[in-house]
Amino acid sequence: MKKLTLNPKHLRTLLPVTLLLLLLPLPLSAHTGDGPHNGWLHGFAHPLSGLDHVLAMTAVGLWAAQAHDRIVWLFPLIFVAVMGLGGLLGMVTLPIAFAEHGIMLSLLVLGGLLAVRQRLPLSASVSLIGFFALSHGYAHGSEMPASISMASYAAGFMLATMLLHLCGIGLALLCKRFAATFWMRFSGMMIACYGGFLLTQ
Repeated sequence: MKKLTLNPKHLRTLLPVTLLLLLLPLPLSAHTGDGPHNGWLHGFAHPLSGLDHVLAMTAVGLWAAQAHDRIVWLFPLIFVAVMGLGGLLGMVTLPIAFAEHGIMLSLLVLGGLLAVRQRLPLSASVSLIGFFALSHGYAHGSEMPASISMASYAAGFMLATMLLHLCGIGLALLCKRFAATFWMRFSGMMIACYGGFLLTQ
């Protein structure tokens, strides 16, 4: 399989963008429910307000760049699309029993795949991504305040998710550029451990 390369020009552009995305959760981590009912802002802040969501979304980007060089953008796009469907199911309160455990499993499985640098067949990868996206989307949708717009709320959390995916892809490319694969595996181990911790609670 052809390796994804990153020239210095791309690196100079990607590094500040990645750092900015890493800092985004800090000012937006508080819930916006106490302020004006701004649907877009509330939706954008929601994925950034929970460590489980932040780690899982970043892990999707890391894994897409590590295991699927030539189709690196496919899995983030599939994730966001299916997550939108899950968000709609959550907004209309259609019960999905596996959603909470799906979020925890996304950390455990994606973290484990990163830690062992495991590649999966395309069909298996798409199935995993779809299952995890549905779980995360349902969680976002089910926690939407009733007084805000569904469309603007969904647009907000889908954009935040894509930015976190981009953050993961950027970090993976930086690790490849500097031959720092240890940090990729270490990140995967930490993400998997956090997922395992949540499953035991």
